[in-house]
Amino acid sequence: MKYQIGDTVLILHSNEEAKVVDIINNKMLMVETKGVSYPVYMDQVDFPYFKRFSEKKLVPDKKEKKYIDDVRKEKYTAAKRVEDGVWLTFLPVMDHDEFGDLVVEELKLHLVNHTKTPYNFVYKLHFFGKPDFELKNTVQPFEDFYLHDIDFSELNDSPSFDFEFTLVTPDKNMAPHFEAGVKLKPKQLFAKIEELKQKNLATFSQRLFETYPVRTYEEVVESENAWKHQLSKAGYKIYDASKARQHLEPARSVIDLHIEKLTDHWQDMDNYEMLQLQLKNFEKYYHLAVAHHQPSLIVIHGVGEGRLRDEVHDLLRLKKEVKSFVNRHHPAYGYGATEIFFQY
Repeated sequence: MKYQIGDTVLILHSNEEAKVVDIINNKMLMVETKGVSYPVYMDQVDFPYFKRFSEKKLVPDKKEKKYIDDVRKEKYTAAKRVEDGVWLTFLPVMDHDEFGDLVVEELKLHLVNHTKTPYNFVYKLHFFGKPDFELKNTVQPFEDFYLHDIDFSELNDSPSFDFEFTLVTPDKNMAPHFEAGVKLKPKQLFAKIEELKQKNLATFSQRLFETYPVRTYEEVVESENAWKHQLSKAGYKIYDASKARQHLEPARSVIDLHIEKLTDHWQDMDNYEMLQLQLKNFEKYYHLAVAHHQPSLIVIHGVGEGRLRDEVHDLLRLKKEVKSFVNRHHPAYGYGATEIFFQY
């Protein structure tokens, strides 16, 4: 191996020196410059000795006399760090196959925090909506946090990379938590990798959020009795929360989202209007199922082009009550239904 951990190398395209902090494989290194770590290909770096030698003058210039009043004070300028949010970064690890073609073997995932704020996070990897990997930790300001590797062949299994962030130091003016995620489609992934090859880059990234959100409501701190008295005085009827479920519409174990089941006027609607009505009914019966603490729910969406199924699956990935969901062959519905399993 040409380079070892701890070696000082020269980044050829920026002409700056960096330190080798990890050897990813026989083609790539992880280097650090001014506290920032990032991957580079070995053909993008070299040892800095020739540069140092060529810049060193054999005959030094004749020094001019300087007086104490002419000496200027040195100014220290810290490297400016750009705050542009929190990112999920993918590092494709490539190698040549038996035919000499460059292929991707796996992806290395990093959580990159380009803000001044530390965050606690819960990371979950799902395949076809089912949990596969989970990690809880903290990412510090301007830190590159390694998550794990994922085999390239597994990217055909509809992976979703989901995060829940909270502040290390709670702030009553900020949101108590924030959820974000990335879903990679094979077509988009192949396009990204081809772009990396053409531009000779090492990674591609998806931003999870730019700024952590503020709290969207104000909490009014009052005694429970005073709060109930104000609502009652304003004409509202007060119910016992523990008995609230008896006032709800009954939940369903199966909901059918075929448009002809939802309205008699579907022929007068365009595709967008039909989709919105279907999603509205899905949300209604999803929340009823959760309110009644149902263990599961079957959503019939049909096969078709898969637009409604994909929209429902995208919504399910963002809901905390969903333990898992699966779109498998059902004796009654074929592949036209998704079964959801809840956790409380």
